[in-house]
Amino acid sequence: MTTTTVTLPTTAKSTAAAKVARRRAFLHWVAVHSVAIAAALFFLLPFVFVLLTSVMTDQQALTADLWPHHWQWGNYLKVWQTPGFLTWWRNTLVYAGLGTLLTIVSSLPVAYALAKFRFRGRNLALMAVISMMMLPPQVTVIPMYLFWAKQLDLTGTLWPLIIPMAFGDAFSIFLLRQFLLTIPKEYVEAARIDGCGELRTLLRVILPMARPAVAAVALFQFFYCWNDYFGPQIYSSENQGAWTLSYGLESFKGAHHTDWNLTMAATLLVTAPVIVLFFFAQKAFIEGVTLTGVKG
Repeated sequence: MTTTTVTLPTTAKSTAAAKVARRRAFLHWVAVHSVAIAAALFFLLPFVFVLLTSVMTDQQALTADLWPHHWQWGNYLKVWQTPGFLTWWRNTLVYAGLGTLLTIVSSLPVAYALAKFRFRGRNLALMAVISMMMLPPQVTVIPMYLFWAKQLDLTGTLWPLIIPMAFGDAFSIFLLRQFLLTIPKEYVEAARIDGCGELRTLLRVILPMARPAVAAVALFQFFYCWNDYFGPQIYSSENQGAWTLSYGLESFKGAHHTDWNLTMAATLLVTAPVIVLFFFAQKAFIEGVTLTGVKG
């Protein structure tokens, strides 16, 4: 009996070994990151469901068939052409943009003073800031509404929500102050020796070094204003021309409570900008949030 031995070429052996190594590396990566993959799917699947439902027909939406038979991209055009939708977008951009800018401009000098100045009552001022963080907005809503409505007659607009941001935000002040504590005081002292005043030191020395914290505060404030429903409901509900996307979306849902495909399309149009913004700025956001907790 003759036994024939087949010898594979060296190239074929190396190719097969490389495939096995890649397969093992992939399985190892999946095993190591299994929890992260499961968490990612847990958060991603609702968005996939909203996207698929938004391009379905009225008859197919919220049925057992989860994949669209006909992709109705025109649903987004219908939502975009809804009377008032562009106005809601404009109002939201104004509210979020001005609110974010005013919060940073007003909070950064206060945080700089609390972090780098030595003055009597500094700890008391810090405690006051922390106390404001613990105060729910619902506690002050009635006196504030009476002030804006009776004294200044600004109800029906977004100004009662925008103007207070020019006087600082407790959470933003605290977050910026925590980051500024990590900046060595030698930089400030060197700037003072070179003849820089406090404002110039803040703008030329501190601000470039505090960009991660400023980016984190800006994103926090922008997301808050973009998603704010309570404030516009209190101050601008009586004037449709001052509605924001969050409040207008509730009205849209009420008018199209049976058209789930249009409701999902409107929801996606409202949430997509903040999701895209976060993905573009997540590096600065995570860096800022991480560094603000280094020193207390």
